[in-house]
Amino acid sequence: MITERKKQVLEAVIKDYVKTAEPVGSRTVARHYMPEYSSATIRNEMSDLEEMGYLTQPHVSSGRVPNVHAYRLYVDHLINDGLINPIKDTGTEKALIARLQQMEDVVCTIAQSLSDMCRYTVAVMLPRQKNLRINSLQLMPIAPARALLVVLTDAGIIRDAVVQVSSELTADDLYGISRAMSERFSGRTLSEVQGLLQGIAIHAELEPRVMQGVGELARQMEKQASADQLRVFGSQNILFHPEFSDVEKARGFLSAVEEKQNLLKLMSRGVKQGICAYIGHENGIMELEDCSVVIASYEMGNNHRGSVAIIGPTRMPYQELLTTLSSTASILSGMLKNSLGA
Repeated sequence: MITERKKQVLEAVIKDYVKTAEPVGSRTVARHYMPEYSSATIRNEMSDLEEMGYLTQPHVSSGRVPNVHAYRLYVDHLINDGLINPIKDTGTEKALIARLQQMEDVVCTIAQSLSDMCRYTVAVMLPRQKNLRINSLQLMPIAPARALLVVLTDAGIIRDAVVQVSSELTADDLYGISRAMSERFSGRTLSEVQGLLQGIAIHAELEPRVMQGVGELARQMEKQASADQLRVFGSQNILFHPEFSDVEKARGFLSAVEEKQNLLKLMSRGVKQGICAYIGHENGIMELEDCSVVIASYEMGNNHRGSVAIIGPTRMPYQELLTTLSSTASILSGMLKNSLGA
């Protein structure tokens, strides 16, 4: 049974080690974190924590460092005791909003911004959208006999393509076709739209070349939406951490995050948990066994969910990063919801 004082000592060791990357001695803990206790008392508690499997001592004369079990106990305490809550109107939100460009770039823009802010690697999983539905379609003239076809879905995904049209069609004609297509296809899945297109083309109710463009764009979108997609930002940030000063170790990390498949499976599990952390070997990826992956899920449109993760050495400021990640997921969900007019 770990006592409250041992928990305080362990938390102090973790905080100091995260800050310095150096073994922590009892005198440091007593002086900077727990001045109400003597160095001897702290030393005894640290010795007990080592016997309990939470601390290790690299050298006989050195201080202690936390291990995976210590980080797990600490993170569980943060999450279970409600210490990770999204913060409104923080620098996080201002920085992310300042980088926001347009709807279709929201998720990746925020992930890149988060990586820049925290100096860790960030991965974002875009949700699988098997039942993606069309909200509206619009045709805009851009040149003689050419128009830009824009499709907006219920998940806020925007896709466009240039299509050929009759040179005799005016801007008003294209607007009329846009309204007719939106009425015909709104609320339909991409598969349903493709099934309807053949009948429309046969009866020539709408511009055939436009319908061909709609069909091709729908096929491309459905192919993209058939599987989860993972984007990784700031992979090079791992080099800022002394644990990865070894070239081979850094190369293994970069290989793991660029290969993506194992990381994608891990983040798919994280979607179901809201916010969670996989510490060290818990992540199940051999090349990342000295890393932690903290994950938060976000909502995108009509019940579509994705996840965003911060990846770094097990020596990371968990409370700070979990709070930032929770805030980011909340901000991201809010932006996507507002963009969709929900």
